[in-house]
Amino acid sequence: MVRHCLPSRFRFGLLVGVICGSFACGSSLKTQAPAVTPTVPVVAQAPVQPIAQVPQVPVEDPVITLMAGAEGHFKTGQRELELGHVDAAKGEFNRAIGILLASPYGGRTEPRIRELFDRLVDRISTYEVKALAEGDGFTEKKDEPASIDELLALSTTFGTLKPELKATVQADLQTAGHDINIPLNERVLSYIELFQGRLHDFIEEGLKRGGRYLPMIQNVFRAEGLPLDLAYVPLIESAFKPNALSRAQARGVWQFMSGTALENGLRRDWYIDERSDPEKATLAAAKYLKMLSGLFSGDWHLALASYNGGPGRMQRAIKRVGVDDFWKLAERPKILPQETRDYVPMILAAIVIARNPAQYGFEFEAETPPAYEEIKLTRPVDLRRIAEWAGTTIDEIQALNPELRRWTTPIRDALYGLRVPEGTGEQVMAQLKDAPEVDVASLKWYTVKRGDTLPIIARKLTVSKADLAEANYLKVTAGVTAGQKLIVPRETTPLMAARTERTVPVAESRPLKTPSTLLAQNSINSNRVKVLYLVQEGDTLSSIARIYRTTVAALKSWNQIPGSRISTGDRLTIYTVRAD
Repeated sequence: MVRHCLPSRFRFGLLVGVICGSFACGSSLKTQAPAVTPTVPVVAQAPVQPIAQVPQVPVEDPVITLMAGAEGHFKTGQRELELGHVDAAKGEFNRAIGILLASPYGGRTEPRIRELFDRLVDRISTYEVKALAEGDGFTEKKDEPASIDELLALSTTFGTLKPELKATVQADLQTAGHDINIPLNERVLSYIELFQGRLHDFIEEGLKRGGRYLPMIQNVFRAEGLPLDLAYVPLIESAFKPNALSRAQARGVWQFMSGTALENGLRRDWYIDERSDPEKATLAAAKYLKMLSGLFSGDWHLALASYNGGPGRMQRAIKRVGVDDFWKLAERPKILPQETRDYVPMILAAIVIARNPAQYGFEFEAETPPAYEEIKLTRPVDLRRIAEWAGTTIDEIQALNPELRRWTTPIRDALYGLRVPEGTGEQVMAQLKDAPEVDVASLKWYTVKRGDTLPIIARKLTVSKADLAEANYLKVTAGVTAGQKLIVPRETTPLMAARTERTVPVAESRPLKTPSTLLAQNSINSNRVKVLYLVQEGDTLSSIARIYRTTVAALKSWNQIPGSRISTGDRLTIYTVRAD
């Protein structure tokens, strides 16, 4: 007899059919007795409760969970990098890669993990190159355009003034108590109207920003016996932007030219430009304005005109016309340039509005002066390290120290005063004390050899001769002596590169790709090591690549070498097979 094995659901159905059929056949073969229906009490049945549905619990894909964790660390690293926290970003990037490398599913055998691994490595490498291009310790910070250029370039043809404006300003002047004479002439009133209308947002933004600096400026001017109305000159000059740079290369809140800044005690070198420090520049501006006031017998209209056009030009104009009244000189276009003739009424109009902004339709909440404390540094420090230790952003550290032109403090200031957010000085100093020298500032030094000159060294290092000289406080024509140490004014170590020699692991059998790839993989055993190689005379990239069994392309990638040129004394980072 052949037995057919049926699926259980079919077997169950067949069994029921057989049982029911058997009962039907039995009843048809026997005589039927009379049916007796017993009396049965009716019992109410309880309602049938529906069977509760057990919720389906989705099965979690462990690979997706692992990938999400890696991407989370990567995104955190992105945010840290945006804040200027280099070490924290590097740590998060390393953790992102490390999660994938430690995967029990195989970093190179599971297709999804392999794809994410490659993508993250490429993106980390891109960030590394971008950071080198935009933010090494010697990259000069970006400037902002000075407002004075745009304002003085306005081709303004003033129409008929609103009749009520003059009455409004006149009433305001009677109660405001200005300490500079404000004439109610057409030029001043026209600029007041312009600032209320087309330039309303510009003036309001400048007044808002000025709240950070006005208390300090007014205190300085009060101490120097200067009119407090002059505190609003930067509203037109720079809109109170410390990093403002004009087309004429005037800089800072007070828009000092280099020569005038030097004459009034402001320092400028490769690391520092005190024109950008509002407090130091205000002290210099007070000194300069007092000099101009004395030069023109206390006439602030002439003093302001000379602040713009130079005192020599004003003195020549007065001598030529025989009149020492700005408004009469301004009526003669050939005597004073257009920008100087516009500058004085523009400043006076700004003063009128700034002293009583609500009267002229301005509503804003002024920014408050930042709270900070000053620490004394005994060695150069990368501002990104300071930001990380203080728990703030690189932008905030730069805002507190606008005189710093680059992301590093000066290399030769014995006790440089650096401002940090209030309450963070102690923790920054504690971190600085414990940090190795190489982790504090990304500096590279060059030891002068016999026969070297600045031009020769500059060519060797592929840097500007002027930058090389200025970074070392030297004149371009200065001589150098053998054994002398010079700072190299460029970052040569990749962002993600290790600061000290150590074993550098490689993921499974994946080919070497970038320093980022290698250095991120710090939890896996490997036979790769990092070598720091000092280039000798006669070395080429090809000869070094042969020695260390690598490629020229890899050497160039690891060391950010744009061409094929290397120089004696260069230090190259090489990742090579360890000889066990």
